[in-house]
Amino acid sequence: MVDYDDRLHSVYAAGRAVDQATVDAWMRAYADVVRPERPLTVLDLGSGTGRFTGALAETFGGPAYGVEPSARMREQAPAHPEVTYLEGSAEAIPLPDASCDVALLFLSFHHFADQQQAFHELHRVLRPGGVVLLRSQFADRMPELPWYRYFPSAPAADAAMYRTVGETERMARAANLVPDAEVLVVEAEQQRTLETLYERVSTRALSTFEHLPADEIEAGFEEFRRDADAEPDRPTPVIPATVMVLRRVA
Repeated sequence: MVDYDDRLHSVYAAGRAVDQATVDAWMRAYADVVRPERPLTVLDLGSGTGRFTGALAETFGGPAYGVEPSARMREQAPAHPEVTYLEGSAEAIPLPDASCDVALLFLSFHHFADQQQAFHELHRVLRPGGVVLLRSQFADRMPELPWYRYFPSAPAADAAMYRTVGETERMARAANLVPDAEVLVVEAEQQRTLETLYERVSTRALSTFEHLPADEIEAGFEEFRRDADAEPDRPTPVIPATVMVLRRVA
């Protein structure tokens, strides 16, 4: 488990910032798979610094609740008239039964201590017909991120954090959350140059770096820096993201 109150909270805003175009692209993708009625109440589970919470309230027209265990991450979340940030965990969501219509888990599922209990809690807080938007990686569908080439241990370290699609679906079904037939693929990220990618990754705001050897991190960033200096404007590939859509049955 990674303690975001230790170091990561201090670099998260710089290293994981999302621009408005990216936020808008994500909101369109979510709206496409959620029923059209408005307003809908949204849970942002593992909301971190609230990167998406305000946009969720605006997209779905109702209140949004950001539940985040890290006090230092919550402190950085921007105020919004329709957003309430709450201390809590995925295993004990501090909301009443059947109080939400949509739940977003944006790269937070792999941090949950008890993922099966988290699914049961999501079933509890969702109304019938509610939707879980599980934005995650999956061990059998890991992307080839462009910065992996500098850190040989990173792909295996990342894959070890995630479950396969099949494992995740079985856990969801055990909590009466039914997956859509296909995992959603979303191209929301904007293209970056090698220089801007280096600047982003070098903050070490990705939890991957909590699991890599110090000498590998040092050597990898030295090589990465040299390449970014040599070809700062080289475009890097946009990697599609995966979202598993789960629907609450009665």
